[in-house]
Amino acid sequence: PEEEEVPVQFTKKLRSATFLDHRGRILTDALLWKRNPEGADSATTEYLIDVPDDTGDLLLAHLKQHKLRRSKIKLADKTEEITSHAVYGTLNAEGAPPGYIAGMDPRHPSLGMRILSVGQDILNTTEGESERAKRQQHFETLMNNFFPSAPGTYAVLRKLAGIAEGTEIASKTALECNQDFLNAISFSKGCYLGQELTARSQFTGVVRKRIVPVMIVDTEMEVPKPWVMASMIQELGTEEGMDKIFGLSDEDGEKKKLALAGYIPPPLPKISAPGAGSIVSMMMGSVAAPDQNPQDGSEELNKLRVQGEKLQTEIAELAQPGTSIIDKKDSRTIGKILSTPAPGTTVLLAQMRLDRLGLLGSEHKWSRTNKILIGDSNKEYRFLPFLPLWWPDIDPATGKEKEVVGE
Repeated sequence: PEEEEVPVQFTKKLRSATFLDHRGRILTDALLWKRNPEGADSATTEYLIDVPDDTGDLLLAHLKQHKLRRSKIKLADKTEEITSHAVYGTLNAEGAPPGYIAGMDPRHPSLGMRILSVGQDILNTTEGESERAKRQQHFETLMNNFFPSAPGTYAVLRKLAGIAEGTEIASKTALECNQDFLNAISFSKGCYLGQELTARSQFTGVVRKRIVPVMIVDTEMEVPKPWVMASMIQELGTEEGMDKIFGLSDEDGEKKKLALAGYIPPPLPKISAPGAGSIVSMMMGSVAAPDQNPQDGSEELNKLRVQGEKLQTEIAELAQPGTSIIDKKDSRTIGKILSTPAPGTTVLLAQMRLDRLGLLGSEHKWSRTNKILIGDSNKEYRFLPFLPLWWPDIDPATGKEKEVVGE
């Protein structure tokens, strides 16, 4: 039976956005809030731009450069006056308490709820050395009864969810950075800075590279089942691959075919951020498998844990932004690393050639037995790419979202 979709209420007052330069290259990604500020008349509208720390100053300078002298628009840095928060584990962003505005992340529900602390009354009821510290303290106190505090979690989850941001995507094109999948660019809007390249890429070009989350493992490690299945689908084709995976030619094959009717497996595993975290934890020996008693396999778990910690240290040293991922088979560069691994994992973000993932054309296939080199290192590793939940089906001819043709 099909899973029932859970309704998600997005707000029109929160949008995802991308700021481009005159060449059509990304300055930064952002979340754009619209509100009527406290104490102002109803005709006054304020736009708050929630932007990664490492590109905030760049964006402010860019906006000031394009502000007309006689314009009534006022630009200001509110970093020390307003705090931004993310909450996971809920699909309800209604009924924000006084002093806060909230909305589901407009990029995708799996990225959680975004919250801004904006009220002035918060400052009068909370202790702290600075306005920012007071807001942080008030939010933590408010949320302690509902969600456990986990500072730094956003940095881990966004990488497991395949979200690159800030300087990681600076100077790249919007489509190569998946901004079209994240509702951050418009192809129907009027003129905007950088539109020419963006529109041309969408309507006439082929997207050959995209950012994907990639798990790096040792070549001696067992490849998890999702990637084994994906490799079989790519190598054998959908029909033969599903037959081998699900045993559709067995005695009860007809029943299985009925159960799988309409199901077309993706060319790579489609995994949520929590799902990716669970797989990494089991591979690194952090937790036991669901069907395993931790006491029965404590020695094996300890061995995995030691190997996992060693691997994490190696990858953290090698996988620096700008480092190449090289296919050992033909010594070709197949990707560039954009971010260091998510803490406690070997999952990183890389801009990969789609053809080498089996997502573009038919010349290359992704294989579970692949071997790669990272940068100048001579040690061989294996890369396990996966697709975030927010990725649509990809057209293998264009590298863009596959168009759905109505009946």
